[in-house]
Amino acid sequence: MKTAASSVTTRILGLDPGLRITGFGLVDQLGNQLRYVASGTIRTQDGELPGRLRTLLDGVREVIQTYSPDQVAVEKVFVNVNPQSTLLLGQARGAVICGAVSCDLPVAEYTALQVKQSVVGYGKANKEQVQHMVQRLLSLPALPGPDAADALACAICHAHGSAGLGALAGTTRRRAGRLLAPRSGG
Repeated sequence: MKTAASSVTTRILGLDPGLRITGFGLVDQLGNQLRYVASGTIRTQDGELPGRLRTLLDGVREVIQTYSPDQVAVEKVFVNVNPQSTLLLGQARGAVICGAVSCDLPVAEYTALQVKQSVVGYGKANKEQVQHMVQRLLSLPALPGPDAADALACAICHAHGSAGLGALAGTTRRRAGRLLAPRSGG
């Protein structure tokens, strides 16, 4: 963790996994204050699945190497109507989680409902509502792209949960192969 004066700043990397586009967003948390650091996407080329998963793994590692986060928050997979799509998304999610834990970072997981509830106040908010609230909460000059906004929202959700602002039940943290206890707010 980074220190500033006598306070501790925690850098949180949010990830919104996707096989074609994975969003990432970083925020610094100092107490209950959040500051935007960076955001963007990791894009894979069409092709064989193993190569695409490798691109995601390497992309997450590169983001971690560039921005040195302390913690990672990842959106959980929801079960889609199409089982094949759900399976592919799960594999993409596995690649990004492996990228984080291979850098020995703790990983917290949140459902889309938890993320939206934390950021917008409504668990069934649409993408545009999430984008607007992320822009507002982080004082961004423009709307972030939808994938980056979802990743930033995941980081914001994690910051809110770890600050005790409505600690989110059912959140698990992973670090290099071992499951840690669910977070208790505080």
